[in-house]
Amino acid sequence: MAQSPTHDKPSLGITRHYGVAPEKVWRAWTEPQALSRWFGPGDTGSVTRAEMDVRVGGRYHIAFRTQDGEEHDVSGVYQDVVENRRLSFTWAWKSTPDRVSLVTIELEPEGGGCELRFRHDRFFDQKAADDHKRGWTATFAKLDDFLRT
Repeated sequence: MAQSPTHDKPSLGITRHYGVAPEKVWRAWTEPQALSRWFGPGDTGSVTRAEMDVRVGGRYHIAFRTQDGEEHDVSGVYQDVVENRRLSFTWAWKSTPDRVSLVTIELEPEGGGCELRFRHDRFFDQKAADDHKRGWTATFAKLDDFLRT
């Protein structure tokens, strides 16, 4: 786990290379119907809510149920929106609304595809960072599959 140089709180980063245009990756993160097809760790049962007002100051709300019936509910506010290039938003679980972290996604055109650089900063503690690393790793495996279709 890398520490963010501007914060004393844990953070994590993930980089992926996709053979699709940045626009397709952007839609996967910003269109509710697309996000509903891949979002959530592991064998997520289903996304039950995906609302997005993708603009600076706009809000999003995502809820999903895992196959064991556990409900997860996260929401936040978009901080930075540069279409097909950069998306940054706060991240707070309904169960711990006082623990607000920050997600940033950057897309860089690369040959016939793009590079995605993902950062999740400002975790409450190392345990939260470790838990999110497991969740994001599984979620990105599903995004990888979604973008191949």
